[in-house]
Amino acid sequence: MIEKNNIKAWLYLLPALAFMLLFLVYPLVDVFIYSVEEGYNFVSQRSSGLGLYNFSYVLHDTYFLQAVKNTFIMVIITVPISTGFALLIALALNSIRKLRELFQTIYFLPYVTNTLAVGLVFMVLFKKTAYSDGLVNLLITFFGGESVDFIDGPYWAKMFVMCFYIIWVVLPFKVLLLTSALASVDKMYYNAAKVDGTGSFRVFVRITLPMISPTIFYLVITGFIGAFKEYSDAVALFGTDLNAAGMNTIVGYVYDMLYGDSGGYPSFASAAAIVLFVIVLTITCINLLVSKEHVYYA
Repeated sequence: MIEKNNIKAWLYLLPALAFMLLFLVYPLVDVFIYSVEEGYNFVSQRSSGLGLYNFSYVLHDTYFLQAVKNTFIMVIITVPISTGFALLIALALNSIRKLRELFQTIYFLPYVTNTLAVGLVFMVLFKKTAYSDGLVNLLITFFGGESVDFIDGPYWAKMFVMCFYIIWVVLPFKVLLLTSALASVDKMYYNAAKVDGTGSFRVFVRITLPMISPTIFYLVITGFIGAFKEYSDAVALFGTDLNAAGMNTIVGYVYDMLYGDSGGYPSFASAAAIVLFVIVLTITCINLLVSKEHVYYA
């Protein structure tokens, strides 16, 4: 009877397993194979041998190194700031009674708006044109500052707009999850703290943070992974030639190697993808180790 149930269970799982093998496992194995094939010819589908030359080329390519630098800066800036702001907004929303649903809807609107549409709005706000310096520059000059070309100007200005844009896009989803996490905290803990006369800050540190720490940890992990996969947001702001703008990302580099002006090099693209995979896996493992000490699971 048990064996019969096992066979039935495997039959139920078979479609899902088939999809995983076809669309997840096979492409991953294929990328590993491409990454070690040297001198791969896209037309003849043949290579001259196996080796690590593709990794050596990618790791010495100035465009790839710039993409890695850009990606790491985005990750380091956007993940903690967006998570921190989301927590503050969620706490503010949790403390109000009237119009809470309205404010939640307003904060969630950027998440359901098309990425390119938001990018166009940001270009209107920050880009200098023949007719206008942009709304942000108008405000800067109004208060006595000098206007800055945030889209085609210095590197720091472009990185500022990029990070601001990413934070704006990811913030609503984080606010939604943290608001739900705060609402799910058992009020019994707060009542007990109130009886003991515990201060608000101590309640937040000792009760609220530990109880919502799994949600914060989830947002940090997914935030790191999402930031390392950034590409469409950069295109929305700076166009498709991200190398010329100096704002390419690792995923953008992979795309360029496959389909861009320098495309047709799947081996180089695969090697870059494997490097990205190793970086994300390493950071995820570090976060998992840290979470064992600082994440509380009720």
